[in-house]
Amino acid sequence: MRFGVNYTPANGWFHSWLDFSPADVRRDLTAIAGLGVDHVRVLPLWPLIQPNRGLIRPQALRDVVTVVDIAAEVGLDVNVDALQGHLSSFDFVPSWLESWHRRNMFTDPDVVGSLADYVHALSAAVADRPNLLGITLGNEVNQFAAAPHPTPHPVTPAEGDAWLSRLVDAARTGVRPGTLVTHAMYDAAWYDDTQPFGPAHAVQHGDATVVHSWVFNGTAQKHGGLGAGSVRHAEYLTRLAAAWHTDPVRPVWLQEVGAPTNVVAERDAPDFLEATLRHVAQVEGLYGVTWWCSHDVSRSLLDFPELEYDLGLFTADGKLKPTGERFASTIAALRAGAVTPSAPAETLLLDDISYGYRAAASPNGEFNRSWLAATVDGRPGPRIALASTTVPQPRP
Repeated sequence: MRFGVNYTPANGWFHSWLDFSPADVRRDLTAIAGLGVDHVRVLPLWPLIQPNRGLIRPQALRDVVTVVDIAAEVGLDVNVDALQGHLSSFDFVPSWLESWHRRNMFTDPDVVGSLADYVHALSAAVADRPNLLGITLGNEVNQFAAAPHPTPHPVTPAEGDAWLSRLVDAARTGVRPGTLVTHAMYDAAWYDDTQPFGPAHAVQHGDATVVHSWVFNGTAQKHGGLGAGSVRHAEYLTRLAAAWHTDPVRPVWLQEVGAPTNVVAERDAPDFLEATLRHVAQVEGLYGVTWWCSHDVSRSLLDFPELEYDLGLFTADGKLKPTGERFASTIAALRAGAVTPSAPAETLLLDDISYGYRAAASPNGEFNRSWLAATVDGRPGPRIALASTTVPQPRP
């Protein structure tokens, strides 16, 4: 299993792409490599690379390549994201898609064509780098598709399929054969029946199923920061995702997981981190874990939700935090065999046949309660299977 970190630049956060400094990147990535991780996820800001629908800035692409090269110098592989999109409560959408030029990012044919051009260009720019781990289409782009986004871009499930197919193909034609191509959605895909992007989208597009586990979604509010429902949420979500696979060897990648201090007390964050990693490490076939995030957001940057200022493994001035120390020691122990992935002894069936199954699987749902009730400390949580693929259905 791979262990990595989502790279949040210490100086200027993602706004640092505006004043790109290789020296700052080298300092940050050297510190991250010191944790013992093998990869970072890099998130360039989409509007800075494609500020006009017909302009993809060569210098911005070169800056991304420079980050990949610096990572190679310190022994790190890199996954590059494309559509940012949405980060830490802020939307970064180019002006040609908003206001006077408002068009649907998922369904307008001209827009989708330009997105495909961008994804292809970014993928091609880094394709020949030997430490390229993969390309992800974007960060939780499904949040644009429906409420609670204040100005969503409506899309049907079928249109979402077409959008993902087009952009995954654009990435694949840009990179070397065999390069990992993925897309990422926030957990409404698994828990909200009104979200047009759902489990089928997650498992039918790209080369791995990506999950983002955050316990501020009602989980920690219900179970407490160190409750079983919280420290096992990442394990639960990865098992829920795997239940939808039609390819038995398709991997699940826990691409984001963090210790949000709005629901996990700061003093408990290291224990939450270790327990989360030890539980999820029991999941057989898990591709890897990429922690959110490397560095805190500086207090000089305003208007972030309070929790965003304390998610890093390092402070904004580069000091290793207790969570960073625990992360390094825990992944070292896991690599040494402290936890061995194993098949669960029990299987629970999720009734996915009728409407409402996603709400049932949510942190406040009946199925989630059943899964937690069946967990035993120190042992893998139950495997999850779908009723539609396990229970014979009546003939029409």
